Amino acid sequence: MDLPPPQKRIRSASPQPPPPFDAPIDLSLLEALEKSQQNAIETLDLKTLKRLALSLERRLNANTAARLKYPDNPEKFADSELELHEELQKLKILAGAPELYPDLVSLGTVNSIAGLLNHDNTDIAIDAVTLLQDLTDADVIEDNEESAQVLVDALIENSAVELLVQNLSRLSDSDPDESAAIYNTLSTIENLIEVKPSASELVCEKTKLLKWLQARIKIREFDSNKQYASEILAILLQNSAANQKRFGQMNGVDTLLQAVAMYKSKDPKMGDEEEMVENLFDCLCCVLMPLENKERFVKAEGVELMIIIMNQKKLCYGSAIRALDFAMTNYPPACERFIDVMGLKTAFPAFMGKVPLSKKNKKKQSKEELEERLLSLIASLFGGILRGSRRERLLSKFVENECEKIDRLMELYMRYSDRVKEETERFDELELDDLEIDDDEKYNRKLESGLYTLQASPSFFLLLAILHSRMRARIELLLKQQKLTKNDVKIILQEYHDNIGDLDGPEERERAQSKISKFISALT
Repeated sequence: MDLPPPQKRIRSASPQPPPPFDAPIDLSLLEALEKSQQNAIETLDLKTLKRLALSLERRLNANTAARLKYPDNPEKFADSELELHEELQKLKILAGAPELYPDLVSLGTVNSIAGLLNHDNTDIAIDAVTLLQDLTDADVIEDNEESAQVLVDALIENSAVELLVQNLSRLSDSDPDESAAIYNTLSTIENLIEVKPSASELVCEKTKLLKWLQARIKIREFDSNKQYASEILAILLQNSAANQKRFGQMNGVDTLLQAVAMYKSKDPKMGDEEEMVENLFDCLCCVLMPLENKERFVKAEGVELMIIIMNQKKLCYGSAIRALDFAMTNYPPACERFIDVMGLKTAFPAFMGKVPLSKKNKKKQSKEELEERLLSLIASLFGGILRGSRRERLLSKFVENECEKIDRLMELYMRYSDRVKEETERFDELELDDLEIDDDEKYNRKLESGLYTLQASPSFFLLLAILHSRMRARIELLLKQQKLTKNDVKIILQEYHDNIGDLDGPEERERAQSKISKFISALT
């Protein structure tokens, strides 16, 4: 801490001589000390908590009084500041007894700790941050959800979130202690959101955290705090349309595009940096969910950047496909731009299985996920490009090279049909063993096995068959070769129809179900 040295103590008139250097160590004293420390921890109870809380209040009041009395003489309040620091350290023991958190709140101690985040001495504020990080640690509160909820509610009520973010503005990475405090602040915010998810919107409404995170990911140099900032940003954007829109209004789409552009022709150097890049793409995909942000993405030439990243064949290859999938879903202008900038030439080799991934990249991006994303992307193209020369260019891809793309669709259909069938048989075996699995869980497990790809393939079959006579003949031949009937395809499409969710609203669900119903009708 930045405190003046303590005053020298006055020695007694006749000091005792020190023990000889080679004097034997009394192990019994060490054992007694260790045992007393263990007992102190084991006897942590309400009485101990009240004693610790009272001691903190006394030290805090003494420090406040000293600062008010001697505002221009730090030496006069230095001792009280050191004592306050020591009291905050003692309170860390409470992380071992989260069941006492409600009592900590009722004593008013949480209010005092939160207030110390705004202390004039940055070191005291850092002590408060570290204490809150310890008290809210995920491992500590894992089995004490009710107590944790009481603590988090009290922290929010006492403006701890606002004070945590406000304190970030005076911390610098150039100082090791302050850099650690930045990390602990982000960790505390993550812990609060883990306990109370609604806090993710509250923190963005009442603080400048989004602005701070945005500035952080703009920095070109990589460090652990930049990595953690990307993770917190992803958490804030993940399940909040309000936060997604708010960040878009802050020019967040362009910020994210600039951040990922640094890796268009190079790979991250280490594991933490790889995780940061994945977080940045997670943020980009989340922020692309609102329609207005898709528009910003297209205007900022995000489609072109993703295609460049794919062509560079680096680690971000699969992430770029995922971002394009989000951008093009239910947004025709992105689909049009994709075709205009030669996106078909880049995407269809990947669809055919010619994925130019390094060994390092293959570990990070599964083949199945890429196939699913590519099918979704192509489905968006068919849904967004309904006429004109762009439509003809899209259809021609399925005719060229003797309809090899349709053959590929059948290959995917058969492979994922087998996988889903195996998963279904496993469910049946579990039910025979009296292990109940509800319908939602069954469906989700089948999706994990590749049900989406299985459902998308016959949709394409029918769409292409309706649109083009040559492709229809090819599809009928392939179905016959695989001994598949129209009813086989109908069953899969019906399951797809029945399980379309309303995440995008009831109108979008009705539209999607109507489209699938037309395909089903074409089979009868």
